[in-house]
Amino acid sequence: MRTLAKAFAAALVSAAALLPVPALAGYSFPSIDGGKIDLDDYRGKPVLVVNTASLCGFAPQFDDLQALQDEYGAKGLVVLAVPSDDFNQELGDGKAVKEYCATNFDLTIPMTDITHVTGPEAHPFYAMLKADHGFEPNWNFNKVLLDGQGGVVATWGSLMRPNASAVTRKIEALLP
Repeated sequence: MRTLAKAFAAALVSAAALLPVPALAGYSFPSIDGGKIDLDDYRGKPVLVVNTASLCGFAPQFDDLQALQDEYGAKGLVVLAVPSDDFNQELGDGKAVKEYCATNFDLTIPMTDITHVTGPEAHPFYAMLKADHGFEPNWNFNKVLLDGQGGVVATWGSLMRPNASAVTRKIEALLP
């Protein structure tokens, strides 16, 4: 009987090792304000991660991102902007990007420092998205919705507005 119990326990441990690691586990970004943004701090909350660029034709989506945070933030949603200059030039450094976005879009959402989201220099979070989910941003304002445990719920490209019903339905389903 003990041998069977040990074999069963070993099988459970082996099976657990095959389970995917939640997307939030261990990922952090340098914050545009200094310090770091640790995705583990958002455990239990849905997170909409969006690679952004202040000098982009999709930049008006910043207003939609802030509106999502204003509407759903009290219920737990976190909207995280990840500025990247992988597709076009940003304004220079993180401080300039923050000032530009605060002035032009009145943003209060958390924002990382300028981060690579594609290619060999991609941030580990984005490298994981590509490797495990086949998702890699192909332009600015691609969106990734994570559930409160860090699992990837959905991804959308640049053309999908953050406040589109396809996005808000998924967000609302994750909120209490």
